[in-house]
Amino acid sequence: MGCFGLPGGNAFDSLLWSGLASKVRSARPSSGRPGAIQTMLKAISTYIYVRERLHPGLLDKLVSGGAQTIEIFGARQHLDYANRKQHVREIADWFRTSGVPLHSVHAPLYADYEWGRTGSPPINIASTDRAARIEAMDEIKRAIELAEQIPFRFLIQHIGLPNESYSEHKFEAAMTSVEHLRAFAKPLGVRVLLENIPNDLSSPERLLEFIRVTHFGDVGVCFDTGHAHMVSDVPQTFESLKNHIHSTHVHDNAKDRDSHLWPGAGTINWKETLELLNTAPHRPPLLLEIDGDEKINPVEKMNEIFGQLVPA
Repeated sequence: MGCFGLPGGNAFDSLLWSGLASKVRSARPSSGRPGAIQTMLKAISTYIYVRERLHPGLLDKLVSGGAQTIEIFGARQHLDYANRKQHVREIADWFRTSGVPLHSVHAPLYADYEWGRTGSPPINIASTDRAARIEAMDEIKRAIELAEQIPFRFLIQHIGLPNESYSEHKFEAAMTSVEHLRAFAKPLGVRVLLENIPNDLSSPERLLEFIRVTHFGDVGVCFDTGHAHMVSDVPQTFESLKNHIHSTHVHDNAKDRDSHLWPGAGTINWKETLELLNTAPHRPPLLLEIDGDEKINPVEKMNEIFGQLVPA
């Protein structure tokens, strides 16, 4: 069986609709097309180029691939948000002149320029070490300050590290951290979205508990399809978080590891997943978060995927 639950054929056979949505709009479901979804905003994370210095040429490529809005992945070696006089100004100029909105920024995972390879510890807002937690928040605030030059709506934030166990102390530490971050972000027009990641602090049940206990009405969820598929399953995770989802990370895997594959390259049922996403009340974008592969032309692949996943 293919990942759409259909025997044989291309994984996207049941979703091949002609044309691309030319702009953001509220479209009625296409009549006569089973499983057709309303038009979603086409978006992508710069994570696909995270190993490179972000520059206007790369952003042009993402737009050529069909992206209508963009998420910047916060990594110093990718976009030096701590050096706003140079690199950030270059990127801010591109967003100003292109007219393409910056949808979100993914909070940094490390504070160095080598993604921890130099010994820098990972950023963890759930750390029970107060000094480490303060350093983590300071680094994330530097990324939030991008909004001073490039306005964006959402900060995508992890609670804890991959595979981290749950404890009340960690949960309370995360609450304190998010309270500080949301207070810092709010005057800049930025809302914090918590991502479901593979650990015991970020399960759907824990995220819902977090939002309920803290009474942070402006804190929402970024729904990650690949993480949901790995840890449980997409429908169950989506239904739990549905009313809080404001953005997505769309990628595939074979349930074995967090491989960030293009949709259709793993075992997620995309027909079902897209129908579910279309019911999210806050109308999140279809935001690809893909691990770059030098063997695949990202512009061509984006056009292919958007053409198959988003109806005209």
